[in-house]
Amino acid sequence: MQISAVRAAIARAAQAVVLPDGLPKLTCTGYVPDAVTEPHFFTGEVDVTYDRAMGRAMDELQIVCRVLVGRGDDIASQEVLDALLSGGGPASLKTAIEAARGAPGEYALDGLADDLQVMRVQAYRWYEHGSSTYVGAELVIKVIGDGRT
Repeated sequence: MQISAVRAAIARAAQAVVLPDGLPKLTCTGYVPDAVTEPHFFTGEVDVTYDRAMGRAMDELQIVCRVLVGRGDDIASQEVLDALLSGGGPASLKTAIEAARGAPGEYALDGLADDLQVMRVQAYRWYEHGSSTYVGAELVIKVIGDGRT
């Protein structure tokens, strides 16, 4: 799997979320940005486990992604973050990203991987990024695919 392409495809999938009226559209990047335009989703650290199947047939990536929301109003910001972290609904990152799995029998992320799963949310807290503070959380995504590419 080509890690940069996988990261970019996850960010494209995340752009499908629909936030409540009056909120800016979620911005998304497949890399850790120097500065964010909130609300912002980005892919961060990547752990690679090689050779999950013989003959380099499968590698596994665990990608830690972050979503950061501005803190103009503490309660409202956390409500937006909660909607993004929910397991379903129009603002759900899990729903948007897992839609990129494709139909049964299709490859995930437009052919870049065999499958993916948003595994968990962790580290719901205040984040310092650049020179600003945001409320945010991490999503851990598992991606499996051909290790020979």
